[in-house]
Amino acid sequence: MMTTADEVVGSGPAPQVTGKVKAFLRLVMIEHSVFALPFAYIAALTAMFQTDRSVHWGTLGLVTVCMVGLRTFAMAANRIIDREIDSRNPRTAGRELVTGAVSVRSAWTGAGIALVFFLGSAALLNPLCLMLAPLAVVPMVVYPYGKRFTDFPHAILGLAQAIGPIGAWLAVTGEWSWDAVILGLAVGVWIGGFDLIFGSQDVAADRAEGVRSVPARFGVPAALWGARGAHVVTTALLVWFALATGAGVLFWAGLVIVAAAFCYEHTIVKPHDLSRLNRAFFTVNGFIGIALFVCAVLDLAVRGLRP
Repeated sequence: MMTTADEVVGSGPAPQVTGKVKAFLRLVMIEHSVFALPFAYIAALTAMFQTDRSVHWGTLGLVTVCMVGLRTFAMAANRIIDREIDSRNPRTAGRELVTGAVSVRSAWTGAGIALVFFLGSAALLNPLCLMLAPLAVVPMVVYPYGKRFTDFPHAILGLAQAIGPIGAWLAVTGEWSWDAVILGLAVGVWIGGFDLIFGSQDVAADRAEGVRSVPARFGVPAALWGARGAHVVTTALLVWFALATGAGVLFWAGLVIVAAAFCYEHTIVKPHDLSRLNRAFFTVNGFIGIALFVCAVLDLAVRGLRP
């Protein structure tokens, strides 16, 4: 239940602060971290398995802080940069920066705090993570501007998402890994492909505002075909990752589940019927990440990963 302005004013400083924090967390959709974290954990745990077959819980905790911190910064920056466009789109007109539930100053403050947590955690991991951390911030800021200068902002989002698994692997080993790049590309293509679907619901508003995207430029059917192609490539990259890391039968079972989920996702979203798009986003994509993570962890445990 949302807190009204009168309730906030009349309940004293502590509830007011709590209300602001809750509004900020709604702004950045903190619960959507579930889409990125499983793949970062798969990368980190696979790297630990290859290193000494032991789970390093401290490192895993720092990876979590890095992932949530960077994603929170990215979402806050996105909402701040897009607030004028959001105010003229019926779907996004209720967002917290548009309604005033969160002020621009509060949003920047939250973004700054999240960025400090990200950089601080990277510094605690290893020198390579600290050195590369500022570079990871760049696509997070460029993405919201991408829709102003390219019809393919989804590719920028994919690049931003690919950073997670690569960074998680670097956090464990302190060394570059092409296996991590394969997994990162899989995640990036997956999210970029889904963004093609997600952007299809805003075609009318985007065209009216001059916002650029594949659906706005080429139409919804073309965007959905592009998403199907992206998810075929995602599946192929995950197969490549399994082969490159010598994954066992449980991980392969997870890939079968992922492929089936992709097929289901693309049967419920039609060019002229986007009514079940939220089910595809919240349910199917969340399920894909969690299902593959569970299968990957079980596979690593069976093969000898020690807690």
